[in-house]
Amino acid sequence: MTMLTIPVDILRQQFGDAVQENVSLAPYTSARIGGSADVLAMVKSTNELMDVMKVVWEHEIPYYILGGGSNVLVSDKGVRGVVVLNKAKEVRFESGDPPAVWSEAGVVLSNLANRCASKGLTGLEWAATVPGTIGGAVYGNAGAFGGDMSGNLLWAEMLTKNGRERFSVGQMGYGYRTSILKRGEINAVVLSALLRLNNSTKEEVSAKIEQFSERRKTAQPPGASMGSMFKNPEGDHAGRLIEAAGLKGTRIGNAEISKVHGNFIINHGETRAMDVRELIDLTRRTVKQKLGVELELEVEFVGEW
Repeated sequence: MTMLTIPVDILRQQFGDAVQENVSLAPYTSARIGGSADVLAMVKSTNELMDVMKVVWEHEIPYYILGGGSNVLVSDKGVRGVVVLNKAKEVRFESGDPPAVWSEAGVVLSNLANRCASKGLTGLEWAATVPGTIGGAVYGNAGAFGGDMSGNLLWAEMLTKNGRERFSVGQMGYGYRTSILKRGEINAVVLSALLRLNNSTKEEVSAKIEQFSERRKTAQPPGASMGSMFKNPEGDHAGRLIEAAGLKGTRIGNAEISKVHGNFIINHGETRAMDVRELIDLTRRTVKQKLGVELELEVEFVGEW
């Protein structure tokens, strides 16, 4: 896909300066790594997201939806087509038994968890330290501290080529850090989600979030990273296996397997995506050779490799 095939003029007529060409994606990812998008379109509402997707699908343009930019490694060569940066952030709390919160896909997950806490609503404490957006969490069944999106989701509204459709949690095909979306079984874009909560007190919920935050600070390294690189094998932890294989502190270029937690690769500045990928490949080979375990990626490779 070349630039000439992307109808930038049509997108600009609708979205003006929110549509830019040849934009570096590194500042929009948690790892601060990656090349440029042919076109970056920033949307601030569900309607804008739907309008962009209408153009993208009508013209059969490759696309990628970017939220918080965690759990992705963008290639040095960049991303062909249109990258849609979703900043749709409307939130509505719904009283009932149980209570719930409706959120557009661009809402930052940790911010939503803290908003729930301020209202004395429990259920999303696990999400208070998780990077990324609601859309990304629905897409990848994000989770931490024993909770995950499959335990909260009532339904997700998604845009398909047939229009807006609601998918119940049972229709999402959730597994450990995966879904029908992440496996590519459906061509759809997450618009919003309704999440189940429960009543509690502000003090109790805030205390639990503080507890999780302290655990996260002591266990996970500071610095720019993609988050957890590999899924935890059943009955074990990827970080333990990587440490047991003697890989903590291993470095290629400015990419380093963290000395604090083996399942994190840290960007020490101006890191190439290819260096990270080589470090990932080295990790998988070494753990397989030494310990006989095949590590499965949690991070998604994005762009032209």
